[in-house]
Amino acid sequence: MLSLALLQVLQEFFVTTTRKIPKPLGAPAAAQIIDDLAHWHLHAPAAGDALAAIDIHQRTGASFWDAMILRSAKELGCGTLHSEDLNVGQEYEGVQVRNPFLA
Repeated sequence: MLSLALLQVLQEFFVTTTRKIPKPLGAPAAAQIIDDLAHWHLHAPAAGDALAAIDIHQRTGASFWDAMILRSAKELGCGTLHSEDLNVGQEYEGVQVRNPFLA
């Protein structure tokens, strides 16, 4: 079962890749990617993670929601986070940000 947070990320992925980029994907291609992503390992945040995200938010200026994603990425041991919202090339909590939509 997908967590609400993961579902929100997958929803944002779908909208961004099918409508907000210069060469949008077709819905079937985006759906296939989402199906693949749905099988990845998950981090189910708890109250302590929300508190850690607040700390990240306060220290870095990232939005609270982005800080929650950064916290989950760190907890899962991710070295790279693909995002169009965060500062490209910046490292947060040991997680490097890359924008997959930039050439």
